[in-house]
Formats: sequence, structure tokens, C-alpha cells
Amino acid sequence: MSGSPNGSLGRRTFVLGTAAAAGSAALAGPLAGNASAASFGWSDDGSNYVVDTGASLVFKVGKTNGDLTSLVYKGTEYQGYGGKNSHVESGLGTSTVGIAQSGTTILISVTYGTLKHYYAARSGENNVYVWTNKADSSVTATRYIVRVKAGLFLNDEPDSYTYAPTVIESADVFAKSDGQTRAKHYSRLRVMDYSYIGWTTGSVGLWIVRSNHEKASGGPFYRSLLRHQSTDGGGLYEILYYGENQTESERFGLQGPYVIALTDGGAPSSSLYPGTLTTSWADSLGISGYVSASGRGRVAGVGITGRNTAYAYTVGLANSAAQYWGSARSSDGYFSIAGVLPGSYTLTVFKGELAVYTTSVTVTAGGTTTLNTIAIPSSNDPSNASAIWRIGDWTGSPSGFKNADLMTYAHPSDVRATAWTGNVVIGSGTETSAFPCYLWKDVNSGIVVYFKLTAAQAAAAHTLRIGVTTAYANGRPQVVVNDTWTSAVPSPPTQPSTRSLTVGSYRGNNHTFTYSVPASAWLTDTSAYNTLRIYVASGSGTTSYLSAGTSVDAIDLLA
Repeated sequence: MSGSPNGSLGRRTFVLGTAAAAGSAALAGPLAGNASAASFGWSDDGSNYVVDTGASLVFKVGKTNGDLTSLVYKGTEYQGYGGKNSHVESGLGTSTVGIAQSGTTILISVTYGTLKHYYAARSGENNVYVWTNKADSSVTATRYIVRVKAGLFLNDEPDSYTYAPTVIESADVFAKSDGQTRAKHYSRLRVMDYSYIGWTTGSVGLWIVRSNHEKASGGPFYRSLLRHQSTDGGGLYEILYYGENQTESERFGLQGPYVIALTDGGAPSSSLYPGTLTTSWADSLGISGYVSASGRGRVAGVGITGRNTAYAYTVGLANSAAQYWGSARSSDGYFSIAGVLPGSYTLTVFKGELAVYTTSVTVTAGGTTTLNTIAIPSSNDPSNASAIWRIGDWTGSPSGFKNADLMTYAHPSDVRATAWTGNVVIGSGTETSAFPCYLWKDVNSGIVVYFKLTAAQAAAAHTLRIGVTTAYANGRPQVVVNDTWTSAVPSPPTQPSTRSLTVGSYRGNNHTFTYSVPASAWLTDTSAYNTLRIYVASGSGTTSYLSAGTSVDAIDLLA
């Protein structure tokens, strides 16, 4: 396990991530339980099924709606804020709820229309295992939220809103008195970056260990809600489908388990992590949509050539029914993705977050699909093209650009953001760090890049490329060279229709705009600076940071 605290305030609070959190699950082998726990069992108090895990955890599930109504650890109630329970979405409503015990496992099943939801307890464990099977879109999104009582954990992390008195956007983005911003959207972490999220006091830890996101949407780089705190309590999320800045259609079917874990202050056991968790004990429980290890397969690649070893590479598998991913080994590009449902998948190799290779693979139950060395063609990586100058690098993200890191956990108006305006000089050595990661029509449209050309370069036409990672309100770049040549307004690529740039996400659909600039546009005086003005074109959006905008991946002028 690897991970580090993001900070502390009073009682300690952490969000911990690990690179081992690959999107594949190895569902094989038993998870040890303490069968001798004397108090393990369940009862009915009239309104709830009451489960005693035989360890230090007792929880209740409402018999009429399937809500988690109580979560008592070592005698302290952690469930509930603002009179709300923990549940799917904001509560399913009237449901059919049942309970059964099979040896050292208790399973509670919840049926709400076509949606089925499950809680499981294992004897001697302070864990609640949770599955959600969403068959269709009759429930609008898919999240589970653990609602925690106020005052038990103190938190003021950059990726969680709290103590924020001023609403600055859409009733869900706030500003503190010191100018820092908070929102529940600001997750900071991509799905692949964390295995669990939660809080600790140093003596008690409350966590959600995420599932493998097999039936989620958005891939390994997706960011969504993780946690929040407000004056009346806190919430921990498992987001399986969320409409905000979503790039994929919703997937349906059984997702899980994800785990609500209570500890003595430390991190949850690494045996619960996605890709590590074994649930053979659940094979015979009758969970709808459950597929055991024997019904799954594996994809393994012996290596990947043509990589730029300065960057991490990720291999993803995706079809309309499921998604998985794994890291390519830095030394040779070897990868292995296990626990894959049978079917045909598109395999994508990502340099950073930029797709540089795709192929098709077929996975069979109980089998391993072995791939020979994948050779990434040089032309697939735009960084390999010879350029007169380049701002940033082609990685599928705005990494390295001004304010890029901050924007995953803050609003663009945050006091910590460097001014969004300011021009850029090629050859200054600060081209990338001086160029803003986001461009908006109403904020910094018209930013200028200054550059010189040799006589030979000025005598020829050149291709200008601007790579973007997402856009809001159809924002796209239109360019003007030396105030004499103006490009056409390009057509907008397909991008998510919801907010992105103000809710902590640059992840949309990577797209490259190309502009053929004629030789007549360049200055013939080699001692003079040419100017490239980049405007944001769009007839949509409103004002300020909700005007049309786009996120930048790289900009270059090809030789």
C-alpha cells in the first residue's frame, strides 16, 4: 500500500490513494472471517434489520426502503446528518427488503423496481460489503452516499467543502472568507489514483473502499464526487454513474462490492482494495448479476514499444457493458488486467491521458488473452512531429500549464489561482507555466503568443495545432496571426454538455484543431516577433467562468 495524508485539521483526516487501485478485480479465494465471533447474527427491531458483525460494528437497514439507518462502531453512532440516512441516490423510497444468513455471511437484499441493492456482513469483520445492480435508467444516476454525523471528524481538505459561507456558482460552489473555494465536486483524484476515501481521528477511521468500477462510466481518468463536509455532517461517496462532465453512456449491471470499513484509525485493510479483494464467499449468495472468478478472464500484454518513458502508460478495456484498466510496467510496458467479464473489448493504450493506440481483444471465461508486443506507431503520438516551437506536451491533460493542478480542487476564481491573463513569449523558458490551462470567452480570450521565425521558416506555410481536453458551451479556439490572417471558426467537437472547468474536471474528449497558416501571414523581418492571438469562439455560455471555454493539452507550430 502506498499513500499519504493530504492534510490535517484538529482531529486528523485523510484521503488516501494508491497506484495499485487498478480497475480490475481478482474475484477468487476466500476472505477470512472470524467464525467464532459469539455475537454474530441479526435481529428485527420492527423497523430495521439489525446486524451484529460479531466484531465492533452493528448496523441497521430499514425494512421499508433499504436505507442504512444506523452505523454503530464501538458504541458510537456514526450514521446520519440532517435527519438523512445513508442510501443509493437520495433514497430509493418504498422497497422490498429481505435478509438471510448463510454460515458466516449475512445478506440483506433491497429491490426497488428494476434496481437491486445488497448489504453483506462477515462474521468478525468491521465492514459492510455493498453491491448495486442497476438494470436501466429508471433511477437517474448511481451513487451511494454514507452520511456521517457532524462533529465526529473535522475536515477542511481542498477537495471537500466546509465552512464556506458564500455561494459563488450554482448553489454548490462556495467561497470561504479567505478567498479559497470549496465544492463537493472537487475530488482532486482520478478514479485510478485512489483505492479508498474517508476520515480518521487517529483512533477511529471511517472509509469507503471503492469498487473496481466495472459498470461505471468515464474510464480511469474520470473525476467525480468523493466526499464533503458541511456544518450538519459529512458524506462519503461511491459514484458509479454521474452526469457531470460524463464522456460515456451509462453502463448497467451489478457493480461492487464497495466496502464501508471501520478501523481503529488506520487505513482499511489492503485486502479490500479493488484488484485485491476476494469474494468467493459471495459466489453462492444469489446476488443478481454476480459473476464469480471462474466466469471471468484476463488480458495480458508482454510489452509496449514506442513509448515515451518520461510518461506513465495506462491500458484500458471498454465496451458498452464494462470497463477495466491497468498500468503498463515502466521498464517494458508489460500489463495484466484480470477479473474481466467475457466479451469483445476495445483496448486503448494511453500516454498520460492521451490515447495513442487502439485494438480489439476478446476475453473468454477462465482464459487469458495474451497479446504480443504492442508497437505504437510514431505517428500516433503527436509529440513526435517536428515542431518549430511547442507549448506543453501532448499528454491528454493540461498538466504543467498555469493553474492546472489547482483546478482539480478549486474554482477558477480561487484566491490561490495565478492571473488567468498574460501573454507568452516562445524562448522565455516559461512558455508552458505561463500559459493558462483554461481559456474562456469572457475571461482571457485573445491571449497572445510571441515568437520569431528564421527566414526559411517565414517563407513557408505551416500547420498550427491546438489540442484540447474538454470544452464548455462549445468553446473552441479561433486564431489570428499578426493581426492580418484569421482562421475560420472550427466546428465544435463532441464534448460533455455539463459544467467541467468550474467543477474540477478537464477530462472530456481529447481533440486536435489544425490550422493551415499560409506563408503570407508571417513577418519577413526575422528580428521581429510574430503574434498568435488565440480567441475562444462560441455563441453559447453566459459570463465570466461560465462563458464558453476550453482546456488546453498542447499548442505547437509544425516545421
